[in-house]
Amino acid sequence: MSEFGGAEGVGESGEVVFVFPGHGPQWEGMAAELLDTAPVFARHMEECAQALEPFVDWSLLDVIRGRNGAPGMDRVDVSQPAPWAVTVSLAALWESYGVRPAAIVGHSIGEWAAACVAGVLSLSDGARVAASWTRHMVGLVGRGDMAWVNLPESEAAGRLTSWPDRIWIAAVNGSQEVVVSGYPDAVADLLAELAADGVRARKLMDEHAETTTEVIRRWIAGDLAGDLPGEEG
Repeated sequence: MSEFGGAEGVGESGEVVFVFPGHGPQWEGMAAELLDTAPVFARHMEECAQALEPFVDWSLLDVIRGRNGAPGMDRVDVSQPAPWAVTVSLAALWESYGVRPAAIVGHSIGEWAAACVAGVLSLSDGARVAASWTRHMVGLVGRGDMAWVNLPESEAAGRLTSWPDRIWIAAVNGSQEVVVSGYPDAVADLLAELAADGVRARKLMDEHAETTTEVIRRWIAGDLAGDLPGEEG
């Protein structure tokens, strides 16, 4: 059952799937206790901290422990690399107990965690991608909006044709709901149109036009140009 009431069918094969969430579920002090009680988790968090160190100006372990002077989870450039590290380390902890996934999937930043756990990205590559993405997002604060829309992807896409190159589908959360992302005026106009037509939708508390075609294109062409796995410089 989704947060907004959209039910999805679930299979019962009995196999384990690791599902890594995107940005949003983090909170102050998350996983701090595990650093002291789960050696496998702590070791992998230290490895993630070392992998992040060349790309960030804060300490992952200080953030998790909430030490004086450490930035909070509400800071844009912390709120995604930190959960990336926690989820990668949690997966290592589960596997140390013999939990082996039949599949690994992720949403948004969870995709990078999934790629690391699956062996597609090295820990260093995952840290670089997570850190570079959030640096890119810092420059977008206040320049975009996102909204949840209770429509199937095809219907939502049809609505967006009124604002070409201004608003895009950012995520498909289920068969009856999507997240759109784009320029503030276009998102506001879309929400007004949906309200007039009785379609459930609401603006998300996010001031970034995340996961749009334009944002991702600029990010890849800039920070990651020639450095993605399988690409030549």
